[in-house]
This record gives sequence, structure tokens and C-alpha cells, in this order.
Amino acid sequence: MLKPFKTSFKLLEEVRKLDGYQLRTEKKKEKVRQAAIELFTSYGIEKVSLAEIAKKANVSPVTIYNHFGTKDELVKQVIRSYLQQEWEDRVAVTSQPGLSYPAKIERLIFETTDVSRKLSPDFLNALMQDEGVRGVIEELYREYIPFMIGLLEEGKREGYIDPSISNESIMAYLNILQNAMNQFEFSPDKEKNSKLAEDLSKMFFYGLLNRRDG
Repeated sequence: MLKPFKTSFKLLEEVRKLDGYQLRTEKKKEKVRQAAIELFTSYGIEKVSLAEIAKKANVSPVTIYNHFGTKDELVKQVIRSYLQQEWEDRVAVTSQPGLSYPAKIERLIFETTDVSRKLSPDFLNALMQDEGVRGVIEELYREYIPFMIGLLEEGKREGYIDPSISNESIMAYLNILQNAMNQFEFSPDKEKNSKLAEDLSKMFFYGLLNRRDG
């Protein structure tokens, strides 16, 4: 009766060791991702090397290669994680109880403007122009379409968005804007880019709203 117990105990110890290894690995990967996004958003993707990321994350370049492979793969993973968090922050903003629809729109505009002010122009250009990164953005965009539709439907129900405009037409308009931005080059001036983000957001939302009071 004791032999199976010992075997199970050894197996449990192996599992614990494996769990500990996986935990350390995930911590290292998270340090790399955090270091990478901080450098990318400050200096742009092209200007940052894997060696610089490794130094900031306090790991060896070999660790990055082992866990992420190429720089392109690291970029895709980091950008996806970063943009997903940004989307989730927007969802959280619009989910706050007691917030009126116009207030939600104002918060969305503020968040977009504030984030744009902090990002390197080279990073913004990479988001729009790099094919690999653009694929990640388009994939995330499709994932969050239900959120956008829900926000539009809420505006229609409350009388802030013209109900005669179909969701399909609005999404087509968003696609046109997205395709246009793929050809756009941001200014070296962060404040100008921030103002652009604010103006584009206002033109989109307030072109749909029947009124801005609320």
C-alpha cells in the first residue's frame, strides 16, 4: 500500500517543480514584455534592439530568443498584449455605473488623447504601417466589434445616435478610417499627434450624435 503512495508523492513533487519552473518562466517573459513595450512606446520599434530589451528586463538575449524567437514575434506578442489592455481599459470606462452616454464618449476621447500624447511617433507609425503589426491590430479589431456595436446600440436607444444609420454603415465608415490611417504618417511632435487623435475621435462621435449635452 505504501509503494503507490511514494510514487504519487514523487509525482506530486515533480508537478510542483514543473509549476515552479513555469512560474519563473512566465515571470521572465512578463519582464521582457514590459521592458519591450516601455522601450517601443518611447523610441519606436525599429530603434530598439533585443540587446536593449534584455538589458532593461535584466535577462540575457538568449532568454528572449528561447521564449519569443525572433524580434518580429516578440513585437507581435507585445503589441497584442498592449493593445488588448488598452481595449479592456476602454471597455471598463464605458461600463462604469451611473455614467451617462455623453460622459462615456468624453471619457473615451480623453483616454485616446492621453495615450496618444505618451507614445513615440515612430511607434505610432509602426502600428499603422508595419504589416505584421497591422495584422495583430486587425485581429483585435474583429474581436472587439461586439463592444463597438453594443456602444452604438446604447447610443441609439438613448437618442444620442441617429437610429436611421445602420450599424453596418457605421462599421463600414470605421473601416474606411482604418484603411486611411494605414497610409498616414504621424508628426514627430507628440502634441500634434495627441490633438489629431482628439479631433478624429470628436469628428467620429459627434458626427453621429444628435446632441452633445447630457
